[in-house]
Amino acid sequence: MVARTPRPAARIILLDPADRVLLFRFDPPDRAPFWCTPGGALDPGETYEDAARRELLEETGFVAEPGPQVARRVVDFLTIEGVPVTADERYFRVRMPSGADPEAIDTGGHTELERSVMRSWRWFTREDLAVMDEPYFPEDLGEML
Repeated sequence: MVARTPRPAARIILLDPADRVLLFRFDPPDRAPFWCTPGGALDPGETYEDAARRELLEETGFVAEPGPQVARRVVDFLTIEGVPVTADERYFRVRMPSGADPEAIDTGGHTELERSVMRSWRWFTREDLAVMDEPYFPEDLGEML
């Protein structure tokens, strides 16, 4: 049995005015590429809502309230750094700030690790997700929309 580290995380279902959802493409050196919603682990002392706000700003450049928690998932996986974790992920639905340009994603707040593996991003419709040829997470994102 693998010892797993607990990893509380806030994830953001960011919707643009056309109801498309933002996903980042991860290209890790040790596995096949995959797509994922913005978000990440909580910092010490941070609430899930605080982490959602921070992650949204760091990963997209947008300032917005996280909105209601719409889902919770507890899932085991191997982080990009190779750490086996049990993640307690809370999902927040966030609408892009009024007047914001969906093509103006600012990745300037990405960490060095994020810059090395999060090489692209794209807005997806439910129909796009249904025909994706690469994995995306959460796998039930289409239903969550």
